[in-house]
Amino acid sequence: MTYTPKSSPPPPGPGLPVLPAVPAQAAPPALPPENTPAPEAPPAAPRRTAFAEGLDQLRAAATTEPGRLRIIGALLALLVIAFGAVTAWQMTDRAAAADDVLTRSQPLSSDAADIYRSLADANTAASSGFLAGGQESAATRDRYERDIRTAAEKLVNAAANAEPGSPSTATIAELNRLLPEYKGLVERARTYNRQGFPVGGAYLRYANEKMQKEMLPAAEDLYTKENQRLSADYASATPYPWAAIALGVAALAALAWAQHRNYQRTNRVLNHGLVTATVTATVVLLWLVVGHTIARAGLDDSYDHGVRSLNVLHDARIASLKARGNENLTLVARGAETKKIGEQTYDAYDYDFGRDIKALAARLAAAEKLADDTSGERPVTAAVGNMTEWKKRHTAAREQDENGNYQQALDRVIGSKDATGECFDSVDENLRTALAHEETEFKRAAGDGRDALTGMPAGAAVLAVLGAAGSVLGIGRRLSEYR
Repeated sequence: MTYTPKSSPPPPGPGLPVLPAVPAQAAPPALPPENTPAPEAPPAAPRRTAFAEGLDQLRAAATTEPGRLRIIGALLALLVIAFGAVTAWQMTDRAAAADDVLTRSQPLSSDAADIYRSLADANTAASSGFLAGGQESAATRDRYERDIRTAAEKLVNAAANAEPGSPSTATIAELNRLLPEYKGLVERARTYNRQGFPVGGAYLRYANEKMQKEMLPAAEDLYTKENQRLSADYASATPYPWAAIALGVAALAALAWAQHRNYQRTNRVLNHGLVTATVTATVVLLWLVVGHTIARAGLDDSYDHGVRSLNVLHDARIASLKARGNENLTLVARGAETKKIGEQTYDAYDYDFGRDIKALAARLAAAEKLADDTSGERPVTAAVGNMTEWKKRHTAAREQDENGNYQQALDRVIGSKDATGECFDSVDENLRTALAHEETEFKRAAGDGRDALTGMPAGAAVLAVLGAAGSVLGIGRRLSEYR
């Protein structure tokens, strides 16, 4: 028996493979310390924006004819829609401003002038009634009451139409506060005058001072503000809509280019969709230019031959009322109020009468120049004649008063025959006729201007949608040839 050591491998037998030697296991790698930070990950590539990706897609589409056609169709539709939208927006603003001129700002301006006129006329009627004393006529009393009532009604109307918190609202509130105070002073003056107390004249002068220094300046301020508002509405209604016109020209140029391009590639003269879009854009552009030109002409005419004349006539009427009030107060005060100009001393009310009558003459001369037809010129010319006679009669009355003939002077001012009151009434009546004529002229011209814009915003929007649809359908017809 033969002994074989265990450490010796058995000899390989026949047919058995020789296994490779197993290498010894390497030692495990050393672990990093617990506080060692983990290695940073490599930075990620920046993500592309949707705009950049869309731009790439657009570039890729533009390399093929169908892609280029889609881009052209989208741009044409967008341009036509933009043209219609801007046209509708701008013409909506102008149509609203034109409507405000006719139905809001000019009537409020006239109301403000009527407030001033009613207050001044009430002051004149009060002084005339005071001069008559116990013989105050019912007509004079009714005129005063009617003027006070008219002023109150116009103030209510102005308050309802004024912007909340605006300066006009504050002025209207001030006039509403002063009106009953003034009326109370006039009633006291009348009461004391009927009883024969001289203090009645002091109350009337105090009432006149409140009217001249507080109420009429406030009414004039309201009139000025409403005129500024009217001018602002004109400024909003008349400028040409250049943005819409520029977009319309651009849209027509783009449509013409697209049709020319289509003709060069297909030798087809017409594309029905693009022709429809061109026709609608042309209609909108012509409607825009012609319609706005007509509206602008009407509004300009309403301002030149309506508003300007109305303003001058209102000023003339106010000047005549001031002159009449100062003429009456000259006799009421009997020299108690004086004014020193340089080295000369004048009766304060008579001096103011002379200033007011000069203003009246200047306004009437301006109104004659602005009158554009016989119907408007005739009453103004008549008012000039009345004013000339008024000045003559006033001079005669002043001579009587200065010579101590108070009753004769009074008869020449408020008497029933050949008195200055007749001249004043004739001036006022002729100015009323001229104002009514110019008011009619204004409404006609401003109405024509506003009506020229009727339907334009909605029509432009509808036609723009049709034009955009035509552009898409026209390009779509070309795209169908590639399918």
